[in-house]
Amino acid sequence: MSNPVLTFLGATGAVTGSKFLVDTTDSRTLVDAGLFQGPPDLRRRNWEEFPVAASSLDAVTVSHAHLDHCGHLPRLVREGFAGPIYCSPETAELVEIVLRDSAHLQEEDAQHANAGGYSKHRPALPLYDREDVERTLPLLRPVGFGETTQVAAGARVTLHPAGHILGSATVLLETDGRRTLFSGDLGRPSHPLLRPPDPPPAVHTVVVESTYGGRTHEPAGPDTLGAAVRRAAHRGGSVLIPAFAVDRTELVILAIHRLMEEGRIPRLPVFVDSPMAVAALHVYRRALGAPSPQLRPDSGELRAALDSVEVHGVGDVAGSMRLNRPAMPSIVISASGMATGGRVIHHLAHQLPDPRNVVVLTGYQAVGTRGRQLQEGARQVKIHGRYVPVRAEIVDVPDFSVHADSDELCAWLASAPEPPEVVYVVHGEPDSSEALAVRIRDELGWSAVVPKRGERVRLD
Repeated sequence: MSNPVLTFLGATGAVTGSKFLVDTTDSRTLVDAGLFQGPPDLRRRNWEEFPVAASSLDAVTVSHAHLDHCGHLPRLVREGFAGPIYCSPETAELVEIVLRDSAHLQEEDAQHANAGGYSKHRPALPLYDREDVERTLPLLRPVGFGETTQVAAGARVTLHPAGHILGSATVLLETDGRRTLFSGDLGRPSHPLLRPPDPPPAVHTVVVESTYGGRTHEPAGPDTLGAAVRRAAHRGGSVLIPAFAVDRTELVILAIHRLMEEGRIPRLPVFVDSPMAVAALHVYRRALGAPSPQLRPDSGELRAALDSVEVHGVGDVAGSMRLNRPAMPSIVISASGMATGGRVIHHLAHQLPDPRNVVVLTGYQAVGTRGRQLQEGARQVKIHGRYVPVRAEIVDVPDFSVHADSDELCAWLASAPEPPEVVYVVHGEPDSSEALAVRIRDELGWSAVVPKRGERVRLD
């Protein structure tokens, strides 16, 4: 191969499954290795044979620790990948937590499917298991922000803070003299804990996310979360908050702390029912103690929140089962954020039929997920092969989104020192990606393309 070529293996026409392959004459590098999540047709892609031999990859670089960017790594290792995996130090810590939890859930889901007889496969198998994860973790190679690292022959990577979650990075890949920037997931300038993303450097090509490419975030509601908690407590019910274990749980606890300190909600017990979220809280605590340069100067309020709010981490299955029907009004925070898996599924099965309860959605809900179904007013949702009636109150609180919106994405791109030759718009539902591409073309005057899955483009 005489010219570097970029292949879009995921996050095209969808918000999940980020995978971008860059081939040169001398090397083969993958940026992100994420799981597809959402409806069955997307999840089935995780089982497809990887388009190239996993053993032929020289290196992988991971932008951050969310499952749709790192969750396919153990599958690659199972299929023969044995090279280095580059990421920031905090991402390495969080990836360890996320992948171990993912393997546990993969195994647990397969067991439930086999016991319940609702899988189309006999027997149902996990995509990967804990042994695959333990073979993956030694491959992680943490690199500091701003450090240029040779990751393969003729391929260099530099990471810069993306302001999305702790450790999240934009990835600058230099191959054969060509500079390509992958945004990963970009955070918001108003993130309560993290500093805004670093502006993009001068590059030839940008691959940018578009989760909210067609929308702008609404101003924070004056009391949406507080009012929901008060209503549930008044009815004698509880509040269930599906939340991403990494970053979203921290932001929810911070918001609850503020509401309690201001006397706007009663001091209810708060349960964090996600071993992954509890482990991630420890990583954030260490970053607050350092302190990490990624954090805002006033981010210490999270430490105060963790110390003052009655937060109970739930480690065992028996404790989790008791929260299916809390003995008193409580706030339960549990993963996953889009209700696609994890302990929150069991809580939903028990709490959705009770009209005293409130389920609070705290961020983006991808098409085909239970979270999206609840957001759109579903009267019943399917859980473990059975339909569960939805009688609980569903409240959508968009204030917690840590994805840059359309205005913020355009402003970030416009802050580049010079226009790139082309922008590829990925990681969004089709309408969102196309809307952002149109804005880039019309407002910035740049070439912007929404690629298709499997499409190959030259970077020279």
